Amino acid sequence: MTSHHMNSFTTLIKRLEAATSRLEDMAASLEASNPDSPAADGIAASAVSASPKATSSPVPPAPSVVEPPPRQIEDFDALINKEVTNFVELSKRLGEPAVEQSKAILRAFEAERTYLYIALKAKKPDQQSPDLLGDLRKASDEINNIREANRPSPLFNHLSAVAEGVVSLGWFFEPRPAEFVRESIAGAQFYGDRVLREYKGKDDLHVAFIQSYYQIFKSLVTYIKEHYPNGLTWNNRDGVDVTEALKQVQSGSPTGSTLPPPPPPPPPTAGAGGPPPPPPPPAGGAAPPKAVSTGDMSSVFEQLNKGSAITSGLRKVDKSEMTHKNPSLRAGSLVPDRSDSRTGATSPTARGKSPVPSKKPKPESMRSKKPSRKQLDGNKWYIEHYDSITDIIEVPAQLSHSILISHCNKAIVKINGKANAISIDNCTGLSVIVDSLVSSVDVIKSPTFALQIDGVVPTILLDQVDGASLYLSQASLNTEIFSSKCSNVNIVVPPKEGTDDDSKELPIPGQIRTVVRNGAAISEIVEHAG
Repeated sequence: MTSHHMNSFTTLIKRLEAATSRLEDMAASLEASNPDSPAADGIAASAVSASPKATSSPVPPAPSVVEPPPRQIEDFDALINKEVTNFVELSKRLGEPAVEQSKAILRAFEAERTYLYIALKAKKPDQQSPDLLGDLRKASDEINNIREANRPSPLFNHLSAVAEGVVSLGWFFEPRPAEFVRESIAGAQFYGDRVLREYKGKDDLHVAFIQSYYQIFKSLVTYIKEHYPNGLTWNNRDGVDVTEALKQVQSGSPTGSTLPPPPPPPPPTAGAGGPPPPPPPPAGGAAPPKAVSTGDMSSVFEQLNKGSAITSGLRKVDKSEMTHKNPSLRAGSLVPDRSDSRTGATSPTARGKSPVPSKKPKPESMRSKKPSRKQLDGNKWYIEHYDSITDIIEVPAQLSHSILISHCNKAIVKINGKANAISIDNCTGLSVIVDSLVSSVDVIKSPTFALQIDGVVPTILLDQVDGASLYLSQASLNTEIFSSKCSNVNIVVPPKEGTDDDSKELPIPGQIRTVVRNGAAISEIVEHAG
């Protein structure tokens, strides 16, 4: 009995060895005739199967292919890579501190790109998260701090032009962003034109530096007109939460849109005595899961080799979803978020405008609240961030001191003693009382401003001031006043000594009539009698 079982077992082993040898010979002959053919692999795999119930190993899915960024982001990248990069390169030739400030400009535009990308992916949040604008706010503060820390620098006008222009990066909070950028850049042009006048015909590098900065915002206006003419749009229909969108943008993860996987290798050809090919998968089988991108380009070439069949998985776009055939979609309706379409969303609710048209402050959500500051640093007094206080801010000044007042609203500042100069910017409802100055009072973008001079001030410079009252003393009647882009400015002069007359109010002309005569422009003040 035992001998019979041993003979049967030996015969079975010989038959298995013969079958295996035949399969190996077939695989070797196929590899020799076509080394690149996947059929050899299929036959070798089938040889491993010992029973008809066994199944071959599944073909691994193809790596995912990340879709390119939307056109809005591609065009903004082009602006950064061309205009902003050119500005940074020119600043390197000027040297510090222009280099440091230009790098902060680059970081500000990169932060704005992140915000735009988030808006394309996310629904509009009820409240702006500090994380969304943190990088932009940090870059903006750094730009202004570089300007304030380098006032004695010969490049101060350059730094001031750059700092004034960065306000326009808050355009995505405005209902008419292109107009907002054009108006906001006026402050940069005030200082930039000083540089152009000073260096024109002397040093072309300084001229090119300012002109390249102007070009950034000209290109930004063109970009806004093309993509966001009615303000920033959000993906309110198919968007994710802003926190999730921020993570996606910062990590550079794919959006989940991938090309279909390549087809499996063809089954082996049934040879003489070989096993038949495995049956095809059922039609209703589950699709393989999406694969994580590995950077392998083989799947891309396999897709390209499919030719026109690669588009078989795409659906036809209905005419009602085509923006070029539906003006209503371009005006603000939503367009479904697809990998082959440009995302659109409804325009956000317009915020209320500032009551003063000439003043375009940085949007409140971009500004961080800073503590009040009255500090003497070297020979400079810094008076900053006082808001709606009832007490008078008194500054004991000396002949060598300069006073810098900024972001003070509805406050009264009294300068005791004779100082060198006073510079005021971005203040609303500020009143200043000064004894005497060696140089001048320079006021920029400060509406509803009041100045009382008790002694002598040689010069007053006003730029973009809407509503100002200048109270002169008898000793300061020879003060020179220069105004640019100002309105509603009045000079109040005291009555003559020894008389009971009231003070007299003299308006500064705001309307100029210009005619061309003999090839020259002749301007004269327009007076309204009666």
